[in-house]
Amino acid sequence: MAREDGFYAFVRELFAALGPVEVKRMFGGAGAYAEGRMFALLADGTIYLKADDALAAELEAQGCGPFIWEPSSGPRAGDKIPPGYWRLPDAALDDAELACGWGRKALAVALSKPAPRRASRTKSRSRAKSKKA
Repeated sequence: MAREDGFYAFVRELFAALGPVEVKRMFGGAGAYAEGRMFALLADGTIYLKADDALAAELEAQGCGPFIWEPSSGPRAGDKIPPGYWRLPDAALDDAELACGWGRKALAVALSKPAPRRASRTKSRSRAKSKKA
């Protein structure tokens, strides 16, 4: 956990020029958020940026590859699913200015999508109560 916390601190510092960056743990990895949107996926000590087709092509030209999710159970077990995140170029890991340039592009992609809808706590509680009844 301490190693993860150090990595997450590194990510926050690397992308500091984007404004406050929050790291939230999820599914064995984490997401990096700026302006309330997830712009990077953190998995196995690697930073993957949210990408549309154009940004994916730029990252691929830099020798980067996509994050591939492989479910181990359920109806999609064994499938290889690309959720739309591409590895940050290695050169950007030592250059915060370069990293933030890529991060701004990824954040623009994230902000171009509709905000995710969340159920309010009141609705979630009322659903839970109705299931108990």
